[in-house]
Amino acid sequence: MVLASGWQCLPLRMAQQILILDFGSQYTQLIARRVRELNVYCEIHPYNKVPELTPDIKGVILSGSPCSVRDEGAPDVNTDAFRGKLPLLGVCYGAQLLASKYGGEVLPSTIREYGRANLDQIDLHQDLLKEMTHGSQVWMSHGDTIKEVPAGFEVIASTESVRVAAFKVQGESTYGIQFHPEVTHSLEGKNLIRNFVVGICGCSQDWTSDTFIDSTVADLKKRIGADKVVMGLSGGVDSSVAATLIHRAIGDQLTCVFVDNGLLRKNEYEEVLDSYKHLGLNVIGVDSKQRFYDALAGLTDPEAKRKAIGRVFIEVFDDEANKIDGVKWLGQGTIYPDVIESVSVKGPSATIKSHHNVGGLPDFMKLSVVEPLNTLFKDEVREVGRALEIPEKIIGRHPFPGPGLAIRILGDITEEKVKTLQEVDYIFIQGLKDHGLYNQVWQAGAILLPIQSVGVMGDERTYEKVVALRAVGSVDGMTADWIHLPYEFLAKMSNDIINRVKGVNRVVYDISSKPPATIEWE
Repeated sequence: MVLASGWQCLPLRMAQQILILDFGSQYTQLIARRVRELNVYCEIHPYNKVPELTPDIKGVILSGSPCSVRDEGAPDVNTDAFRGKLPLLGVCYGAQLLASKYGGEVLPSTIREYGRANLDQIDLHQDLLKEMTHGSQVWMSHGDTIKEVPAGFEVIASTESVRVAAFKVQGESTYGIQFHPEVTHSLEGKNLIRNFVVGICGCSQDWTSDTFIDSTVADLKKRIGADKVVMGLSGGVDSSVAATLIHRAIGDQLTCVFVDNGLLRKNEYEEVLDSYKHLGLNVIGVDSKQRFYDALAGLTDPEAKRKAIGRVFIEVFDDEANKIDGVKWLGQGTIYPDVIESVSVKGPSATIKSHHNVGGLPDFMKLSVVEPLNTLFKDEVREVGRALEIPEKIIGRHPFPGPGLAIRILGDITEEKVKTLQEVDYIFIQGLKDHGLYNQVWQAGAILLPIQSVGVMGDERTYEKVVALRAVGSVDGMTADWIHLPYEFLAKMSNDIINRVKGVNRVVYDISSKPPATIEWE
């Protein structure tokens, strides 16, 4: 399991790991996922914040980048610090950087090198390419190409249009590839990554959910000590797993707060409080509906709504924390996609949206943040939750956005609109469960659109609201595709919603994928 730079890394330094240096590629997290699939621990660090090279680091991977090595001020790193000392793999930009730094020639591609290609020349005797096949399909995505390799570099794979598809430095375990083995379109990419991580770097494949739990609990104990923690719960898998980890480490020093922000699903407040009774957590329920409605009054911009919700969450937590003696920490269930999509450093992927629980706390709130899951993807969080024996009802729950239904109501927020959407959402989600479809879907929900449409009911003209239903499949939320729900099911949902929810006369189904769309509409 990958851990980005942060306090959680400290106790895990004894685990064998791969260091991934991020030059800004959208695919960097996919490299990490492929390494973790091998049960090998890895960390992602920005190229300009290279950590100390401790003995536990067994190899280094240089990511791709949207930049060109030929650009003035292009991202750079002192590769001499680890070249020849540790196995090194440059991917795309990383390979071009190695070639450029050591005397090779990198030029703009004469033809567009993007999409599928085949390795028609491949040296299968090379450790990096073992068990791969001639003609192996790979995925290209670059505007530059390596025209000439430096002295002492040998070409070990080519495609019809890319002579230097892969190279090796003679006498050392330094490699470069101009394709992306981490994406599924590179059909033998997992092979190549395994060859590097396990075969060349010699990593033990023993990084599991259990080792993550043991290491994280030990770190939490050491970090928090005798202090108290206040933690916000949402009822979802992320906050539940994070709270259980913290509780396992410090017991009754943890106080959990579940806030009714008026933007939850129908009956969710009562159901969530009941479910937490069985986890042994000390949970305080706080009814703050009106406080949130007041803060959202008149706001239509999605970022303004997110920020208003985030501000009030912080205020509520601050109020509750001040009631508890000795609280010094705020626990949060932030996961890795939240961080990737919310925090942009020089180079790495552009900010897509802000999250109310990402980016630190205001000065007035004298609490330190503890985020035991902020380096894990959703599927990994679920694995950890099952290892912690959290009930499947919670583990299998669909993700639900932190700002709740506020970002599924396009335009301004009113209590009436929330109640309308709650009813629509309830019918849809319950319908998925009743028809055995819920577990086939990664995330589902309904969106209340800021438009009205003409309808006819009982020979009368209506002019009422439109709702969109959304159901997607995904692994980690970074990419998603719409689910092909049965027409008969969709027809029943449309009929039930229109007949049972006053003020709605039209239902549509969203068939957009991520990218280019996002899962949520705001």
